[in-house]
Amino acid sequence: MSVYRNIVWFLKGINEYTRNGFQAASKQFVDKDMEVAVAGRTFMITGAGSGIGKATALAIAKKGGTIHMVCRNKEKAEKAKADIVKETGNKEIYVHLLDMSEMQKVLEFAEGFKKKYKQLNVLINNAGCMLKQREVNSEGLERNFATNTLGVYILTKSLIPLLEKSSDPRVITVSSGGMLVQKLQSDDLQSENDHFDGTMVYAQTKRQQVVMTEQWAKAHPNIHFSAMHPGWADTPAIAMAMPEFHHAMREKLRSADQGADTVVWLSVSQAAVTLPSGCFFQDRRPVSTHLPFAWTHTSPEQEQKFMTRLEELSKSIQAR
Repeated sequence: MSVYRNIVWFLKGINEYTRNGFQAASKQFVDKDMEVAVAGRTFMITGAGSGIGKATALAIAKKGGTIHMVCRNKEKAEKAKADIVKETGNKEIYVHLLDMSEMQKVLEFAEGFKKKYKQLNVLINNAGCMLKQREVNSEGLERNFATNTLGVYILTKSLIPLLEKSSDPRVITVSSGGMLVQKLQSDDLQSENDHFDGTMVYAQTKRQQVVMTEQWAKAHPNIHFSAMHPGWADTPAIAMAMPEFHHAMREKLRSADQGADTVVWLSVSQAAVTLPSGCFFQDRRPVSTHLPFAWTHTSPEQEQKFMTRLEELSKSIQAR
């Protein structure tokens, strides 16, 4: 069954997730959706130093938005900021240094941001990692899960009160089509029980992001939540994490700008918020979170168990 799933997902990817897939989908895009000015609105983008995060920051900066770049690498972040300011003339670009795999630091950053800033209109959870070998952070948490799931959970949950006080609040999480081959596993969040396959662990965390998005949408109706798949984009992260895939597919991969297109659309367009909160998007349209005939569906009880476990882990961090 797993081989069948992977084959179906790969064939879907060749058809939809590549540059050709974007070009075909873009024929249905509505140009006026993006003809907006967002001066006065504030956007936080994690992982904004390169790839899709930087492309997103650049596109929104061109429209006048205030950008808070949350990055791990200071040198890369400052260079990205300089590039964006030079190209857009927008000086409302701020860099914050944060390792999203360290939960105490994520919590401290979010609490500090709320004290310093009175507005946050859009949170874009873009930072992520795919480690092929199992590693744990300083808090004993498996690093893929810490960065892609629990870090996103703590940052988003901590910033929800600030988002709710701001106009037209939105949260966009950059997930992956790889989650289509994963069923939510709430009993082994630390990837301790089976052979560690970094690619599948990454895909599992991306399924977890989709479930979080759906659950947040139910719990916080005043905020528009969405998750999205950027397609297979040519980014430094993909080149580093999946070198064989990157080499084999490099002529077919989307540009970072193409990968970022739906993130930007979800962040700035009014068309996006006319669609239900909690959806999973690909190329500016909501798509199914499961492959045809998939066994990846989970019960509401399992999803609630997962969210409860995240809250327990979050509280354990706060108690330190």
